[in-house]
Amino acid sequence: MTATHHPTPDLFALSDLRGPVLRPGDEGYDAEVATFNLAARHAPDVVVGATGADDVVTAMRWAAATGTPVAVQATGHGANFPMDGGLLINTARMTDVSIDVEARTATVGAGVKWRLLLEASVPHGLAALNGSATDAGVVGYTLGGGLPLLGRAYGFASDLVRSLQVVTPDGTLHETDADHEPDLFWALRGGKGNVGVVTSLVTGLVPLSRVVGGGIYCAGEHAEPLLRAYADWAPTVPDEMCTGFTLLRLPPLPIIPEPMRGRFFARVAVAWTGDPAAADPLLAPLRAAAPVEFDTVADLDYRKVDEIYQDPQDPIPARECCALLRDLTPEAVDTLLAQTGPDAGEDYPLLLVELRHMGGALAEPAAVEDAVCARDAAYLLESVGVLAGPEAAAAVEAATAALYTAMAPYGTGRTMVNLHGTPGGQADRARAWTPEVHDRLRRTKSTYDPQNLLRHGHTVAPVP
Repeated sequence: MTATHHPTPDLFALSDLRGPVLRPGDEGYDAEVATFNLAARHAPDVVVGATGADDVVTAMRWAAATGTPVAVQATGHGANFPMDGGLLINTARMTDVSIDVEARTATVGAGVKWRLLLEASVPHGLAALNGSATDAGVVGYTLGGGLPLLGRAYGFASDLVRSLQVVTPDGTLHETDADHEPDLFWALRGGKGNVGVVTSLVTGLVPLSRVVGGGIYCAGEHAEPLLRAYADWAPTVPDEMCTGFTLLRLPPLPIIPEPMRGRFFARVAVAWTGDPAAADPLLAPLRAAAPVEFDTVADLDYRKVDEIYQDPQDPIPARECCALLRDLTPEAVDTLLAQTGPDAGEDYPLLLVELRHMGGALAEPAAVEDAVCARDAAYLLESVGVLAGPEAAAAVEAATAALYTAMAPYGTGRTMVNLHGTPGGQADRARAWTPEVHDRLRRTKSTYDPQNLLRHGHTVAPVP
């Protein structure tokens, strides 16, 4: 992105902005713009470390007055494409959390991570609809719809949003819910960051403090029998059984426990919200499908759910991608194994290839209409490759393209915006929504962001 370079933002100095305003070369700039995905190194002209909604209002008013494009981040987990020029608003300091136990709701600031929310809610017997890594931010994840760890049991994270506080690109602070500016409320639940910068949200919580969770691991050479058993088993389980099948090629790095370091595994990750005593009988067909090397499934305090998927906790340079699948037919299984299974070779470059089982509550319409377009999918296919140098990056890109081309016949033609990966042109970005929702999102964008200031990352263009 080419951006006009602006002089020192004196408007900030004249305001009551409480957070830092930094430019390239200033002390603290690099830390302020750092991302979790090291492949996306942001280089904005100006970064504002917002401490509250007032700072975001001031920053957005300056951006509107100067025509400066804007991006926003909190934890940096959503960074898939580097920002060059413009204004970056960092909301990581906005970490207020409050729990209303009686109403079963949480009010969270824009910089809150799921981990912080769970620490506040679980002691009250209440859980949030977080994803597989609690280091991610609540707001950015939820704006993309959010595919929760417990999605089959409770639905998308956006389904539980009650209200949002958002600053639109003209610098106006809005309080929106189903009854107040419903188009804005609609677009912010599944439409990602297209119409404003969310400063806080109120989300519902579910009555849960423990879960049966963990992983059933087999050596990668047994991927075929485990995957075929999983494909037969998954459609038969209750909605309370939330699972994913993963092919893991773990690098020989010290951060990985010794028994698993440098090895290839097939795994079924499990999160069961039903009767704990019923978990083992339900999982028996998977445990019998292939020799089990590690079985970590156990009754867990919900604050320990990171133990289920064991997602990376440290920043890495990565290329992720996803596709929504209609079904997991025998032909789809054959194709996936041919692309990514044991016969793909020891040098196969993708760290992770994963199928998340959908359906259940994820297939139910939202109580209040939103922009999520994944309710018709049976599975989500996701991949991650580590970009460890130019040769590795080229290999990851080639393997990613080959995988999704091969699996396209089994897909819905769409992606999920949070896991889409590097956003391409408008046609590529539009794949996160149906044509009807994409058109409505563009019209809503035209209402709230006619200058297209929020055009970094996975955004849509306003209608001319």
